[in-house]
Amino acid sequence: MSSALAHYESFLIHNVSTISTLESTLRSVTWILPGRFKDAELASEVLSATLNVMSMYHDTVLTKFVHTHGKYKPLIPSSLHTRYTRAWSDKDNWYKWAARALQLIRYVELLIEMGLRRKVSSKNRWRGVVLLEFIKAALRLVMLRVTRRPLLSPPIPEREFDPSSLPPDSQASSPTLAPSSPPSSVPSTPEHLRNNHIALPLHPLLTPPPPTHSPLPVEEYLLPKALTTSSIKAPTSLIKPLSNPRDWLAELIYVIRPLVYAIMLSSGRKNNRPLVTALALELISRNLRRDPLPSAALERSEYAQRDRDMLWYLLRGSIWQTWTRPKVIAFADTTANIPLLGVFSAFMKDWIPLIDEYHYYTAP
Repeated sequence: MSSALAHYESFLIHNVSTISTLESTLRSVTWILPGRFKDAELASEVLSATLNVMSMYHDTVLTKFVHTHGKYKPLIPSSLHTRYTRAWSDKDNWYKWAARALQLIRYVELLIEMGLRRKVSSKNRWRGVVLLEFIKAALRLVMLRVTRRPLLSPPIPEREFDPSSLPPDSQASSPTLAPSSPPSSVPSTPEHLRNNHIALPLHPLLTPPPPTHSPLPVEEYLLPKALTTSSIKAPTSLIKPLSNPRDWLAELIYVIRPLVYAIMLSSGRKNNRPLVTALALELISRNLRRDPLPSAALERSEYAQRDRDMLWYLLRGSIWQTWTRPKVIAFADTTANIPLLGVFSAFMKDWIPLIDEYHYYTAP
């Protein structure tokens, strides 16, 4: 098994551009499969989950390759999110495996729900959903206990370079990776050029035109390149620890919110209590959480993402059934015969039943 895995990793490194292109192509296909044939949504989710899991594995292999071979250096510094999550993954094994397990569950949770819907009763299906949410909450609590800081999403480092630009077994540079040392020998001058000591004058058509605008001031050029406080901080210090009971309570409420929502849905989906309770917990957590400093860019980015995620409530529960869904259907019917928009409206109609039937399409 280890030999087969080593062969596959070698194949990945030597064919990374082709595999990356294939991943992107197949990922695009998953968006148009639902509604095309019977159980098309299941086939789409199988493909999507497989691609996500394989991409996570590929990222691990490529990152290990880049760090092992010192001749490759990223020309673009790592993002704050990547620095922070990689530092905690390297520092603590509990965080590393909890974060990977959590991300793996998020990749396959919808596929598991689809399988449960086809094989077991509705009651057992919701038991499976609650079990998944319980495991996810437990993993988040493990990470919270280790870091003692607000959690980031996703909790693992994101891909920070384009694999297609990775030049295996080559000294050539690329847009994102470059050799750390110059080539050992300078290419020799061709024989027929060695005696050409006098340069020919440039033809007027080949002369570059004069600049049409004045160059940027020195300050505007240097300011984006200046180091910030986040650039020199230790990666694990990019987010301040939770310092008081109010901060802890806000984060704990945010962590258990999806579990509470799933438990209430399992006992009754016809009333509004699950939606109202989840939205109330979301707002309580938002009001209790601390206000990060202007220099805390990573924490501010995470809280902004949480605020944007509240738009998903438009696709949940009674808000979806009584307000959003009728408007989406009306828009799709109105634009059905309009060129280009008709394709988009048909695409929307294919996804409406999936939002009605599956929890994890719009789950918190």
